Amino acid sequence: MTDAPATPPRAPETAVAPRLIATDLDGTLLHDDKTVSDRTIAALAAAEQVGIEVFFVTGRPARWMGVVSDHVHGHGLAICANGAAVVDLHRGGRIVEVSPLERTVALAVVDALRSAAPGTSFAVERTGGIHYEPQYPPLLLDPAAAVAPAEKLLADDFVSTLCPEANEPDATRGPDGRSDAAHSPTGPAGPAFPDQPVIKLLAHHPDLDPDAFLQLARTAAGGLASFTRSSPTALLEISGPGVSKAGTLARCCAERGISPDEVVAFGDMPNDIEMLSWAGTSYAMANAHPDVLAATTSRTSSNNDDGVAAVIERILHDGGPRGTRSH
Repeated sequence: MTDAPATPPRAPETAVAPRLIATDLDGTLLHDDKTVSDRTIAALAAAEQVGIEVFFVTGRPARWMGVVSDHVHGHGLAICANGAAVVDLHRGGRIVEVSPLERTVALAVVDALRSAAPGTSFAVERTGGIHYEPQYPPLLLDPAAAVAPAEKLLADDFVSTLCPEANEPDATRGPDGRSDAAHSPTGPAGPAFPDQPVIKLLAHHPDLDPDAFLQLARTAAGGLASFTRSSPTALLEISGPGVSKAGTLARCCAERGISPDEVVAFGDMPNDIEMLSWAGTSYAMANAHPDVLAATTSRTSSNNDDGVAAVIERILHDGGPRGTRSH
């Protein structure tokens, strides 16, 4: 990671007025303590007030979106799990769209990485929660619903054998007592995803350099799935073939008649690169990974210095969408 100096943020260098802001969360919109500053909250609200939509586009699962759930005002949608899930934040984090990683593909990836990088351990992110191997670093804030070898976690009858409690009535409720897809696969008209599809496979190595691990994995299994990373450790995030932040964002924008030239995007890690390359205007945070800095032409301040808010403020100062000006 680098902490490159940021140039003063400027409004997008395009004649097309922005209609949508797409921003990553960790290392981008959020401070390092995982909070959203008052300045950023005000900037997001001001953008939506003049008609600029805001999309949070993150590697986080739906159940980790509480930190920003109150700050999407219009459509209420967020893109989670690196594009594998679209989540309605106005409805308690309910998953409304899934692009799954097929179980057989995930098993083939596990086999390839075990051979290419001995010592790799795995976690399986399903619509109903995360499950991981005994060797996988435990997530203190997100304990696994089941701990078992990856092959069992990816078994065809996983939900009924390893997690029989998922079929019990109380299994649809999270720690706060809510019943929604932030904690379970229950949809608005019953079990929308009754088999809890896999939305992301995670692979961790205790010793390899993070970027070297990513390159090794892409060489060994890149033809099977999409590989990226957003952690400072050797932790890979693996999605279905072609699934990415960029692809899902492009689809959401097309549904709204928004072109890439009308999108301003922000990011800091390799899982943001495709989105930043797709958007008409993109900003790398001052704290961004070197590959992100190389892939973008615009810079803003670090996440801890409210770099996203600084650009939004400049956009609104110079003129909102369709000639609208903020006051």
